[in-house]
Amino acid sequence: MKQMVANGMTDQEVITRFKEENCWGLCTSIDLKECDPATIRDADKIHQFVLELADLIDMKRFGEPQIIHFGPCDRVAGYSMTQLIETSLLSAHFANDTNAAYIDVFSCKEYMPSVAAEFCRKFFGAKAMNTTVFFRTI
Repeated sequence: MKQMVANGMTDQEVITRFKEENCWGLCTSIDLKECDPATIRDADKIHQFVLELADLIDMKRFGEPQIIHFGPCDRVAGYSMTQLIETSLLSAHFANDTNAAYIDVFSCKEYMPSVAAEFCRKFFGAKAMNTTVFFRTI
């Protein structure tokens, strides 16, 4: 089985390969550092983020997002979010201790990974971002 990572590709190259390879899904993992502390600690803002992200990447939400604050210790405490979409899932965890956000966009429908990642960076005011884009195969 070959690993299919899309890092370094343009959004159009990602979408073209996604279609040509008949991939099952497209996944973008977005790690944000030095986020705005107030935004990642606000459930209403996280809710707004989910709605705007789904609209931006043209994903139809299935139900309402689940946004829950928990964590057994300071290192991992923060909000976690899941949002079902008709073609899979949006998810995120926000770490209060480090003001970081870990966001995953997974869909069986194509979308533009860099557009999604840049939206996330701006929304949460992150000073640094790392993304990994890969294809899920059949």
